[in-house]
Amino acid sequence: MQKVGRRDLAGSTRYAACAQRSLTSFALKRSGLSVLISLSVLAGCAGRLENVLQPVATAGPGTSTVDMMVATTRQPTDKAGELYSGERGTAISLNDIVVSIPPDRNRKIGEVQWPSHVPANPEKEFAVLKVGKVASERNIFEWFGKNRNAKRQVVIFVHGFNNTYADAVFRFAQIMHDSGTDAAPILFTWPSRGNVFDYLYDKESTNFSRRALEDMILQAAKSPDVGEVTILAHSMGSWLTAEALRGVAMRNKTIPSKVKNVILASPDIDIDVFRRQMIEMGVQRPHFTIFSSTKDKALQVSRWLSGGVNRVGGFDSTPYAADLAKLGITVVDTSSVKPDDALGHNTFADNRGMVQLLGRRLAGQSLDAGQVSLADRVGIAAVRTADLAGSAAKVAVAAPMSIISDDARQVLKQQLSSGSSPIVDGRISY
Repeated sequence: MQKVGRRDLAGSTRYAACAQRSLTSFALKRSGLSVLISLSVLAGCAGRLENVLQPVATAGPGTSTVDMMVATTRQPTDKAGELYSGERGTAISLNDIVVSIPPDRNRKIGEVQWPSHVPANPEKEFAVLKVGKVASERNIFEWFGKNRNAKRQVVIFVHGFNNTYADAVFRFAQIMHDSGTDAAPILFTWPSRGNVFDYLYDKESTNFSRRALEDMILQAAKSPDVGEVTILAHSMGSWLTAEALRGVAMRNKTIPSKVKNVILASPDIDIDVFRRQMIEMGVQRPHFTIFSSTKDKALQVSRWLSGGVNRVGGFDSTPYAADLAKLGITVVDTSSVKPDDALGHNTFADNRGMVQLLGRRLAGQSLDAGQVSLADRVGIAAVRTADLAGSAAKVAVAAPMSIISDDARQVLKQQLSSGSSPIVDGRISY
């Protein structure tokens, strides 16, 4: 029998490991490419109108309205009914837009009934009733006075990748209406080109818009008229939101206490980067709620484009829930919820049960019946399956993706609660 030396065994082991990595890489690329092809087909089949923001004369019987303040870093356009393009502007533009939503009998909860012609038919489609310019701070105060609730709450929505200005306006109106939230709605829309092949451009546009969102958060929190600020962000907009909050903490030495809740839906954020963002926000962070799904195909593509690193919204964080419960981050795992979109990326807004669950969080309510705040609870079960708005979602208190290794698990609490780490065995945890 031929002798097999240690070097041969080591070589075989390395070969097997290399082969496994190659197969994994190939599978990931094939999966990413297949989803990209699907995205391109969906984009090609869209064929919808884009000049849909032309105001109609009347709303019609049984319709509902959402009156939102819109701030954008997009470039204005002369095209009628579009208002702003996907290119980057040189100023922050402000508008007051009123959206009409068809009667519930004529629509499905979770859907945006996009206009099939211009002017839109308010009885069956989303339509715009008013587009006004905000010329001064006085206009902002007047708008807030008309839309404030008893708690003086504000909801800031930051949309995701592949959204036009009209996409963002109609989606936010749908979320506010279907969630039943009565807080004053403010939309922050950044320069996305609304094209599935402009992922990198859109990502750079979030960096371009970071300071503007920081300013908006600080101005809302400093206003004596505002009592509470909730931020809702989707997909790539979650990256922008996390970066803006990090910037607010650095500029302001802390995140204002009025910023109580941050909701990240399908967040497209590198898990390692998110851990650093959370640390650099400082000790006084708002309560975070994360809607995630391991079946989110859009985030699978993002992972592929980003070197195979997991995204915050596409990673199963429940194994770490028991260790990290005290950090007070609520994770809503929607993997078992049937999505209404082909990619499973918009479940937070498309699914009737999820959008109603979202409404509870937007209102500052607990996602666990009978509790004031999940952030204040200690010792909650790591994973709890609950009947939340008729859904099969799992709710866990956890720090999603904060743990990269066993060593990181041991130092995470110290990192998130202090400004510096000691030198241990020639290393400083980061």
